[in-house]
Amino acid sequence: MLPFKRPAIFLSLAVLLSSLTACANSPSAKNLEESLAADPQLQNNPVVFGEAKVNELQAQQNESTVRLPDDLPKDIPLYPNAKLEEVTPASGSENRVSTRWLSSDPSNLIASFYRNQLQANNWEILQQPTDDTGGVFEARRNDLLVKVSIQAQSVTNPSPNQPQTATQLLIEYVPTSIASENTNTQNPNGVPQSGDPQFIGPVPPENLATQPESNSDSQVTATTATSESQQFSDLNKAPQQLRQYIQDLATLGVLSLESQVNKSNSNVTTNQFAPSKIITRREYARWLVAANNAMYANNPAKQIRLAAESAQSAFSDVSSKDPDFPIIQGLTEAGLIPSSLSGDSTAVLFRPDAPLTREQLLLWKLPLDTRQALPAANLDAVKQTWGFQDAGKIDPKALRAVLADHQNGEQSNIRRVFGYTTLFQPKKPVTRAEAAAALWYFGTQGEGISAVDALKLKRSPN
Repeated sequence: MLPFKRPAIFLSLAVLLSSLTACANSPSAKNLEESLAADPQLQNNPVVFGEAKVNELQAQQNESTVRLPDDLPKDIPLYPNAKLEEVTPASGSENRVSTRWLSSDPSNLIASFYRNQLQANNWEILQQPTDDTGGVFEARRNDLLVKVSIQAQSVTNPSPNQPQTATQLLIEYVPTSIASENTNTQNPNGVPQSGDPQFIGPVPPENLATQPESNSDSQVTATTATSESQQFSDLNKAPQQLRQYIQDLATLGVLSLESQVNKSNSNVTTNQFAPSKIITRREYARWLVAANNAMYANNPAKQIRLAAESAQSAFSDVSSKDPDFPIIQGLTEAGLIPSSLSGDSTAVLFRPDAPLTREQLLLWKLPLDTRQALPAANLDAVKQTWGFQDAGKIDPKALRAVLADHQNGEQSNIRRVFGYTTLFQPKKPVTRAEAAAALWYFGTQGEGISAVDALKLKRSPN
């Protein structure tokens, strides 16, 4: 700014201040002061809402009263982008606490979240959806039982603040305190039983934890004929998800053990199941017949009949002198194993001591699940249903069994044995633990029998 302009600016400011001072007591100044003063109505009511805004505020206050239960276990994963809508305390015989949630995220994203969280945190998944569009998860961890139901919903009157689609979550659990109390009261061994309100999933054997003090004949008869098979020294080496299946079948008297002599004491033998050992075709045939006939002990029409020693062998490498000939020949004559009897002229060898593959496991067992002819199948149908990346490697004869297994839903052998996978690996050998898991259930979804059911019938035949 030029020096000669500064006096003019100072003179203008002086005139302005003089004018304001002169008008301070004038009527116009008072009017100006009153117009700028605070509204007394606003002083008494700081914020004036419309009726709709008041209702919205009241609704928010009501929603804020829904709080997480105090006994909610920290182990239960909670979906981060879900809002708690309702809590139903434990009541009745089931003693389940129920919490209802709402999320704007799609159901497939939420289902994927719970599948990953449960697996990553070592939950024993007893049930899970067949795909990621929603469904029910049931899982167990120590004494804690949880059920997560995921259901996609459509909003009929969408608004700017409410999405057109939403997902409802229903998380139910049995509080640890109640579960422990019921376990100790109803089951002194500390093992949940099928009659307990908090029980979900397979039933552990009666004497899993401790043996009864008395060894009367009635107690021995009430358990199983294979009391020796109820205790494994290496069950902890089996995958956690498969251990109970193994134990149930062993209690039923279906599985064979790998008895080994203790090197430190030659007079002591240890009963080992060897869960990770590859199972042979011979051994699986033996288990398959034993499991099926034990499941249907009261239904002879569904049992597999053993072949007579005088029967003509369907395979050149299994003679009538083979100890497993009645079993292998019986499965062959029933049409469960491909042979010349079923029209397969190329199947002249059984290869009893060869490893059992995944596709063979399904091919032999699925007819016993469906009890009817397997559906027609092709490569495209299997790709569309299972989505296996290696579907092209499946033997054409096994494609029908793989497709039929998908129709079993939650009772699918593939899902129960191998869990979620996009690779079937049809030629991969099957372990003893995996074979046991496949034989734990016979039938289709909604109509079948498990080893637990068979144990109940065996203990209470009436």
